[in-house]
Formats: sequence, structure tokens, C-alpha cells
Amino acid sequence: MRPSVFIAPAVATLVGFAGTLVLVIAAANAVGASPAQTSSWVASLCIATALASLTLSWRLRMPIICAWSTPGAALIAASHGITMEAAVGAFMLTGLLIVLTGAVKPIGNLIARIPTSVASAMLAGILVKFVLAIFEQAQAVPALVFPLLAVFLIVRLISPIWAVLSVLAAGLILSGLLGMNGAWPDGLAIAPWVFVAPRFEPTVLIGLGLPLYLVTMASQNLPGLAVLKADGYDAPARPIFILTGLLSAASALACAHTSNLAAISAAITTGPDTHPDKAERWKAGMVYGCLWVAIGLLGASSVALFASMPAALVATVAGVALIGSLTGSLSFALAHDKDRFAALMTFVVTASGLSLFGIGAAFWGLAAGLIVLALDRFAARMRHGGAR
Repeated sequence: MRPSVFIAPAVATLVGFAGTLVLVIAAANAVGASPAQTSSWVASLCIATALASLTLSWRLRMPIICAWSTPGAALIAASHGITMEAAVGAFMLTGLLIVLTGAVKPIGNLIARIPTSVASAMLAGILVKFVLAIFEQAQAVPALVFPLLAVFLIVRLISPIWAVLSVLAAGLILSGLLGMNGAWPDGLAIAPWVFVAPRFEPTVLIGLGLPLYLVTMASQNLPGLAVLKADGYDAPARPIFILTGLLSAASALACAHTSNLAAISAAITTGPDTHPDKAERWKAGMVYGCLWVAIGLLGASSVALFASMPAALVATVAGVALIGSLTGSLSFALAHDKDRFAALMTFVVTASGLSLFGIGAAFWGLAAGLIVLALDRFAARMRHGGAR
């Protein structure tokens, strides 16, 4: 048990929780969650993440690092006109679809066939709004936002992982000096668990539940498996998807959205810096899970702390936290010439906020991209046949 077996998961926990909690709170606000429901949302996500990491790390003897779906939170935060009950129904659908992906091999194969370019473009269309919000807030509160951007740009040259946390810490100090903070929470509070009965509305299931499933698979679960493989672990997808899907469906009843494999947090924990012997790194997964239990029990205090922050600070932290994901998504989306136009259509339709028949833009962006891609490939086959 080297010190790094404790240090690496502690850093991963801090990055995964503090760096993206603001997005979860924004998602809760978008669907009209009450303060108690928001606390329950955060606490349930933490406990689901902990249970998945502890169980899988112990059974598989691998450092299986789980997290909440950050792009999923961004997707929910960008939605409009969805009630908490309908959102819970969509969250349950997402969890069950992840279970089916692990249990039914053809479904997993079908998801794997969705072009990376189109899936990445859909994610980029969701994320770009949050990055643009930084500069909307910069125009309104330049004394707060521009110094935080400078902190981000400088710290990322040294350590991209710590850049977002540096912005959060500097923002709390600067907003306090500017007199912009609200009342801070009094002490630590145990998070309540709030049950919400799901309502299964077809438009929300299609417009939120299905895109949430797709971005979670494409941006979290599949990259998470790739991180494990890169560090020498042949992790079985079936038990991972079934367990995380079941936990997601169950925690949805306490307001939480999806739990899944981590990618960035996993990269911090699964490599040789944690332990030179890869057979011993599973212990870091156990430490990681225990830390998430502790954080989950104090979810109410975390939510109260972020609620005291000014809107400009929240938007800035969320935006800089997603710049890396946006960069990666755009890079994948536009990497291949033959898919580039379809990816661009996916991106612009998703970013437009188009809503038809009560179904949100993420679904229509994906549909537009797949239709354009199908037409392009059909035309290419026709040209190839005509050339013969």
C-alpha cells in the first residue's frame, strides 16, 4: 500500500467532484428541482458512483473508476420545459438502456456502429453553449470573469487537471472581495434522499432519455474502457454496463441522472504512477469508492456552497470545465473528410436549440447527421457503381 494508492484516487475524486458539480446543479435547476431534490440528486450520484467503483474494483481486481455523466449533466442543463418527474422517467430509461447494452450484445454492436464523428458533433453542440456563456458573463461582470480566465490560461500550462479547480478557488476569493457571494452554509449537513415518482412522457424519453444514453455511452463508457485497455486491463464490458445501468435506474428515483465509467478521473488512477504493479492498483479503486461515500453523505453542504456563488462564477467554472471536452469533441467530429459535412450538420442543429414536437435539439442533431451521412454514402456507392 504505497502512498500513491491513496493520493491518486484522492486527486481523481477532487477533480471529478469539485470540477463538475456546478454542471449537476445547473442540470437540476433546468428541470425545476427543489433544493432538497438537488441535494438528493448529488448524494445519490455519489453513492451510486461509490457502489459501482467498490463492487467492480473488488470483483474484477482492477481499478474500475466510475463517475457521473458530465456530458449528460450538460445535456440536461441545456434542456427546457421538462419537469422533475418526466426527467426521472428519462433517467430510468437511460439506465435500462445501458443494462440492455451489456446484456444484449447486438445492441452494444449497434451503438458501436454510430460514427464517432456524428456522436462527437452532437456532444460538441451541447457543450458549446456553456463555453460561450463564459463570454456572455464576461460582458456583464468583467471584473470577475476576465481575471478567472487569466488564471485558467496560466495554470493549464502547468497542469490542465488543476486549472478548473484553480478557477473555482480563485473565483470564491475574488467574488468574496467583490461582495458578490451569498450566505455560506452553516456547518456540514447530511444530504436528504427525496423520492420522485417517474413520469414517462414519450417526447422527453426521446428528446432527453435517448440522447442522454448516447452521450453517456459515446463520451464516458466507451472512452472509459479505452483508458483501462491502454493501462493493460482487459475489462469485461458486460458486468460494468449491467451494474452501472442498474444503479443509474435505481438512483434515478432519488433524482440522480446517470452513473458510468470515468475517463479523465480513471486516467489519473489506473496508470503506473498509482502503483508499478498493475495487479495492485485495484486497491486505489476501493479508496476512490470510499471517498465518494463520504462526499455523498455531505451532498447538502456542497449544494449549499455552490448555491451561494454568483451566477457569473458558476457559468465561468462550468465553461472552463468543458473547454477540454469541447476541444476533443470537435477534433473527433471533424477528423475525417468523408464524415465532416454530416458532423457539421449534427453540430449546428444541436447547438441551435431546435425543438420540434416537444423533442429537444440533441435528438434532431443526431438524426440530421445520420440522415446526411446515409445520403452521402448512398451517393458514393452510386458514383462507384456508375464508374464501373
